[in-house]
Amino acid sequence: MMLHKKLPLITLFCIAGSFLFAQVNIRDSSIFTPLIYANYGYQFPGGDLAKQFGSNSCIGGGLLLKTKHNWIFGVEGNYMFGQSVKNSESLLRNISTNEGFIIDANGYYADMVYYERGFNFIGKFGKVIPLLAPNLNCGFTVMAGAGYLQDKIRIHNPGNTAPQLLGDYKKGYDRLNGGIAISGSLGYMYLSNTRLLNFSASLEFMQAWTTPYRERNFDTGKQDTRKLNSQFYSIKVLWIIPLYRRSPKEFYLY
Repeated sequence: MMLHKKLPLITLFCIAGSFLFAQVNIRDSSIFTPLIYANYGYQFPGGDLAKQFGSNSCIGGGLLLKTKHNWIFGVEGNYMFGQSVKNSESLLRNISTNEGFIIDANGYYADMVYYERGFNFIGKFGKVIPLLAPNLNCGFTVMAGAGYLQDKIRIHNPGNTAPQLLGDYKKGYDRLNGGIAISGSLGYMYLSNTRLLNFSASLEFMQAWTTPYRERNFDTGKQDTRKLNSQFYSIKVLWIIPLYRRSPKEFYLY
């Protein structure tokens, strides 16, 4: 049973490997090639997300398969992180002093730091339009995708000196939520003829419909039953490694 589950993954790596060792000429023709990449993005929030967080960064990577007809299919995963959490001063109000401080186990004011954390996994497909490009395998890109997204507030107490926020107690304040996300992007991908420089830059929009996962928010004492409607507006750059062997430029006859 486990073998059947692993067959699609094994097949994908076999296909990628076969093209890694195949010699092709990217300069003169459109080719099939796997593309492995790492990416960085800077994101601006919208909708319900903007009520909770400011802008954030994301890092990740993925695998794309580009066909001879310049269709693109692949998967991507990203880790999201930021330091702008709105209304954090009221998040712990029911366990704070009148001045807004948390008293730790030693009787001192506890240091509290708030972060945005999250991740997403997206399946993608799109098209390469070979305009203003050095070869037929790159140019402007139009992409769409769908997948899963999750985000929360990370509450950090250096040294874990506040027992009010240890273990499951912290989960009652983190606003963990997740759900379906779709994305679309417009960009430009460059694959050099010599494989020395390969990158992509794009503008991406992501729409997410999420629901809270915690049974109860401790600061309100109530279950959060909202249906959250959030957006991400992103600027992304990719560093790409194409998996093919370039054919030699010159042939020698003996």
